[in-house]
Amino acid sequence: MEETAKKPNPETPGGSDFISEFIKEDLASGRFTYVHTRFPPEPNGWLHIGHCKAMMLDFIMAERFGGKCNLRFDDTNPEKEDISYVEAIKRDVRWLGFDWEDREYYASDYYEYLYELAVKIIKKGHAYVDDLSEEEISEYRGTAVPDKHNITQTPPGRNSPWRDRPVEENLDLFARMRGGEFADGSKTLRAKIDMGDPNLLMRDPVMYRIRRDTHYRTGNRWCIYPMYDFQHPLSDAKERITHSLCSLEYEIHRPLYEWFIREAEVFPSRQIEFARLNLTRTVLSKRYLLRLVQEKHVSAWDDPRMPTLAGLRRRGYTPEALRNFVSQIGIAKTDSTVDILFLEYCLRENLNKTSRRAMAVLRPLKLIIENWPEGKTEDLEAVNNPEDQGAGTRVIRFSRELWIEQDDFEEVPPPKYFRLFPGNSVRLRYGYIVTCTGCDKDPAGTVQAVRCTYDPETKGGNASDNRKVRGTIHWLSAADAVPLEVRLYDYLFSAEKPMEVPVRSPREPGGTEAAPGSFLDNLNPQSLEIISTAYGEPCLAVAKPGERFQFERLGYFVRDCPSEAGEEGNTGDRPVYNKTVGLRDTWAKITKKNQ
Repeated sequence: MEETAKKPNPETPGGSDFISEFIKEDLASGRFTYVHTRFPPEPNGWLHIGHCKAMMLDFIMAERFGGKCNLRFDDTNPEKEDISYVEAIKRDVRWLGFDWEDREYYASDYYEYLYELAVKIIKKGHAYVDDLSEEEISEYRGTAVPDKHNITQTPPGRNSPWRDRPVEENLDLFARMRGGEFADGSKTLRAKIDMGDPNLLMRDPVMYRIRRDTHYRTGNRWCIYPMYDFQHPLSDAKERITHSLCSLEYEIHRPLYEWFIREAEVFPSRQIEFARLNLTRTVLSKRYLLRLVQEKHVSAWDDPRMPTLAGLRRRGYTPEALRNFVSQIGIAKTDSTVDILFLEYCLRENLNKTSRRAMAVLRPLKLIIENWPEGKTEDLEAVNNPEDQGAGTRVIRFSRELWIEQDDFEEVPPPKYFRLFPGNSVRLRYGYIVTCTGCDKDPAGTVQAVRCTYDPETKGGNASDNRKVRGTIHWLSAADAVPLEVRLYDYLFSAEKPMEVPVRSPREPGGTEAAPGSFLDNLNPQSLEIISTAYGEPCLAVAKPGERFQFERLGYFVRDCPSEAGEEGNTGDRPVYNKTVGLRDTWAKITKKNQ
């Protein structure tokens, strides 16, 4: 694991935690003699930052105990799965630094094995073919309801009329289901457990359903598909997984996990749950992320505003920052929400040490140095990264006409404004102190250029420079600057908890008293601003896609990469830079205030 600058959390993948203690107990008791985990994504979407936590736990726990970790695709829902999702997932796992070597598996490879285990359970009299519809099964199971004391109760459900079919009839019907004799949804195979169990999942859960969808790997060879709760434990057992690490919502599924393993008489894999990652201003559900893509609220799965690993990669996040973030938040047994500001803090910690510096001007304004000779240029030395002495220096060119940011000049300055205004002096970064003498305006009164004079004795803040100025601004030589397109990204959602939405007022367009809002109501309309007027140092024009920079005084930026989702990217001749995160460390200020 990467070293971190912060105090280590006692519940981290790199330290002591309750999952490690469970594994140690299992090894000490002889329940298992080795450790084997698996990372089991469903290929129905792209991985997001929540999967990063699960992935790290699966791979790092195996590594810590000298074991192995499989990459298994739980692909039992052909309607929603696709090979493109498989390839995207593999890219992300590799990017985060994990390797599954020759341990790549698919639940779809186990269909025959799963079918035979289902037959075995039928022969034991513990599964039956049911003719109830999906809606009727739900009705017969019953619903959890609060009683008069607001305590959740689950009244017993009702047995299906077909629950006591003879074993031989069930075997015949199940074989005919596989053979394609029955219509989609007309029959299911259900486990025979207990319709009075307080846990609704234990009330005769469906094991197989009929669905004539083409599977991306098996084609049309199957028309019945196993349900996740049936496939999950038995695929683990097939691979002899010792510890199946799952997020906390699967805790209620554990009795069913153990029931299927026991009834199928297979390897006794153990399920352990941990709290999933929740992040402010973020939606971490593939279902909702898919909706954002399909309804064009974002450009693609790897839109830099998305919390997908591909989106974060395109935004400029590093694997080291994400792994450090997950290590710092630790492993818990109860759900909580992490402030996105802490994620940005971990990102800045990494980028500050690794990113080259460069100067760029987003909204240019001409600065003319009146006492600088026409045609004269001078090479100045700039530091590439003050945090890394080995990064060296670069040459930047100084000339009579420069570009500065528009907001670095005010003709009538507000209080505590220390940048350029008539009569005030500032230092040009790595260069000279200049004093503003005035500005040029067009007939409409818009400032077109700022004029100043420079002091030749103040180059680069040398030791003999006794002048004190309170402002330093960045700049570019107008002759050398290269045009850029810069995309400023903000949070995709304006609300801290996007899934918490108010009821629409009947006075709002389309609103009714009973109509709830949607998480889409919390989308931030200012989440993306495209600036096509920017300029940068010449080095920014030749940087490779994915190369990261700190634009001095502006933030961290990354040269945009082609979309992995096939999105049509920038077709112009200007390099595109995406803003990763600003320089201001709000999290550090919050932490200091709370100390």
